[in-house]
Amino acid sequence: MRVIRRHLIVFTFVVAPAAVGAIELVSVQDEIEIGREVHAQFRKDTPQFNDADATGYVRDLARRLVQVAPGPRYPYSFTVADYREINAFALPGGPVWIHRGILHAATNESQVAGVLAHEIAHIAQRHAADQLTKAAFTNIGLGVLGAFLGNSGGAGTAQLAARLLANGAFLKFGRDAELEADRVGLQMMTRAGWDGRGMVELFEIIRKEAEMDPSTVEVLLSSHPAPRDRIAALQPEIAKRSGGRRDAPQFQSMKARLLKMPPPRAMPR
Repeated sequence: MRVIRRHLIVFTFVVAPAAVGAIELVSVQDEIEIGREVHAQFRKDTPQFNDADATGYVRDLARRLVQVAPGPRYPYSFTVADYREINAFALPGGPVWIHRGILHAATNESQVAGVLAHEIAHIAQRHAADQLTKAAFTNIGLGVLGAFLGNSGGAGTAQLAARLLANGAFLKFGRDAELEADRVGLQMMTRAGWDGRGMVELFEIIRKEAEMDPSTVEVLLSSHPAPRDRIAALQPEIAKRSGGRRDAPQFQSMKARLLKMPPPRAMPR
């Protein structure tokens, strides 16, 4: 009887694709397990920046944001990739990666907090669960999806994670999800005590960088709305808020140390 019910669910989705996002096909635990598999692969393939002071500083900011994050209590983690490009991304179930290029480009602490808040918001709003569901139906195929529905963890989860990773399903959310992550992230960073203008300031930095050296923001702009659109969407929210922490000696000290180190590498093409 259990197998028949699964087949009926799959059939319903096939004939009514608009309903895919309306049913929770991927649980929070599924997200965590898949994210753990993908994160392990990223750690193998991505050069990490292991400076204890810089990574500790980033994680301290992130912990303060996690404390005010809505949604399920995910096992969040934060890793700095040793890449020059201005980019950051969230994986299902808690892992967040931020490029060293963000730390170089930011001019104050609130701008870094805005990036972290945006990525945490993707996880808190369960955007990955929606992406996983859509990818499973449109790109992966019902055979793998059926195996996933019948297994929790183990080889089934690892297989699906690998397929979705190769597909790029984790690395590009839709426009609506990106704008929602901006809005929820802004709420989080102001609730945690930062000046929300920092998020918009970083968008301005990205816009200017796109004019001077497009290669540093090419990956980010390929997966996010244009900075001007994001700024316009946030301005009404920012107008409702005032005050908050903009900078800290810890940020300026950390950045001064970074600028004395060998520069980060470029992402492989």
